[in-house]
Amino acid sequence: MPTIEKSSDSDKIVPFPAKLEYHATVHDLPTDERPRERLQHYGPRALSNAELLAIILRTGTTRDNVLELSGKLLAKYGGLSGLMRAEFMELCNEYGLGAAKTAQLKAALINRYQGTVNSSVLRAAEIYRPAIIRNCPAVIICHNHPSGDPTPSPEDITVTEQLVAAGQHLDIELVDHLVIGNQRFVSLKERLRW
Repeated sequence: MPTIEKSSDSDKIVPFPAKLEYHATVHDLPTDERPRERLQHYGPRALSNAELLAIILRTGTTRDNVLELSGKLLAKYGGLSGLMRAEFMELCNEYGLGAAKTAQLKAALINRYQGTVNSSVLRAAEIYRPAIIRNCPAVIICHNHPSGDPTPSPEDITVTEQLVAAGQHLDIELVDHLVIGNQRFVSLKERLRW
């Protein structure tokens, strides 16, 4: 509760804060506990997602240091995958981000989906979400085969059929699903003729 102090030059009562709260920053941490230094000495695998995100964001806010801000963002969006799925303007509106930090964040998280050597897990909801938010009438999906052979796998065909059906329900046309290989690509629309 603020204390009241009488001003010496008038009869007005002026509120004063009871005390100023000290807000710790990353620089207040011991050197061997700071994210950048830990990354330098132990590598990225030794850091938590919040620490890695703090390195990307660089600075916090007047309310939260960069580690606290990172933790809050990860909690709100359900981890790094949620931050990757979040729309640019949605993140810009978060306290402490803005366009520059959102751009840094999006640039650092450029992998949307990462599969194993022979498969990838895709959900139609995640594929169509950006199109729904932007009110797009159509989408084109593409992915690569690290082997260099763009021949569609049975999973590619199954996923494409599911995406075509989901798009029809959402009234969003799947224009094509391209599989990219080494200097070649395959159009699943040409193969499946939907």
